[in-house]
Amino acid sequence: MRRSLTADVAAGLEMPPIFCPLEAAINPARRAVERRAVGWLDGVGLCADARERAKVIATHSADFYSRFAPHADEDLLLPAVLWVYWGFAFDDACCDAGHYSARPAEFVPMALRVQRALERPVPASADDRYAAAVHDIGTRFRWAGTPVQFQRFAAAHRGWLSGVAWQIADQARGHLPDLEDYLTMRLHSAGGEPTFAMLEIAAGAEVPAAEMDLPAVRALTEMAIAVAALDNDRHSLSREMGQNPTSQNIYTVLLGRNGGSLAAATRTAAGLRDRVLLRFMALREQLRPRLSAPGRGYVDGLAFGVRGNAEWGLRVPRYLGDDTAAEVTWAERPMDDSTDPIPVPTISWWWDV
Repeated sequence: MRRSLTADVAAGLEMPPIFCPLEAAINPARRAVERRAVGWLDGVGLCADARERAKVIATHSADFYSRFAPHADEDLLLPAVLWVYWGFAFDDACCDAGHYSARPAEFVPMALRVQRALERPVPASADDRYAAAVHDIGTRFRWAGTPVQFQRFAAAHRGWLSGVAWQIADQARGHLPDLEDYLTMRLHSAGGEPTFAMLEIAAGAEVPAAEMDLPAVRALTEMAIAVAALDNDRHSLSREMGQNPTSQNIYTVLLGRNGGSLAAATRTAAGLRDRVLLRFMALREQLRPRLSAPGRGYVDGLAFGVRGNAEWGLRVPRYLGDDTAAEVTWAERPMDDSTDPIPVPTISWWWDV
């Protein structure tokens, strides 16, 4: 499998265009927020050297989250953007690559120290650069949001780190999960939980617990995470295969399950992703009129995030290298338009709410 996968990528596999008929928008404050965020990066000393600084800035994190929260006030958008820059830096150095990326026994205590730095309201002299920076971000979130919003974000952040720990444990033992386990893990390890948890902070409106905890709202949140995670697997395929041909992604999982070619796996993955998106769109349309204004703003933010993540991933140097001027083509129809539940227990309940 490893040889055929890298050979397909080297041959220049043509990925199917992305189906995403959701509305696109971007916050007009993105340039100002980007300037402020770069100043913050330099001020907190997050980057070890000029090369790392350039790599982090090239994530275009301000552009990324400005697509999730197109109507947010600049001062409320800024902390979310800072976390995205921080998240990419931490992910690259400690999760996908680097010393901890195949050492779960070392990753877990390091990650929990980082989580603790986010949660505690006071700094600590022993914090490393990642812990110190995320503590600063946590302080900003406490200012920008309510206690409920901050605790929701902290819980989502903990869920992300637990998913990464699972991913690293698999990497350490050379284990390729089946589709059920991969999707379960990816709902956490992709970072979608904290990314979407920042929506209500950026919007400046707390979603009532009676709405946020509805199974249907939880399903919409998980579907948005799943679609974005599968899009990210698509965006990063060539990059990952160049770094590690045995990386865990939806394509290696499908190849391990079904065999065949990478081209066939890309079609299967696109079909699975499109079925989830269609269910997301139908459920959102059904649920939205019954929600409060903050609740409607939140589910609208999920939709902006799905579209924004796809837009960003098709343009960002992180995935495209120097080819960021390539024309973006969108699919006119889904790869699979079935409305039947996907028969994978970890996600099939999305069709029952």
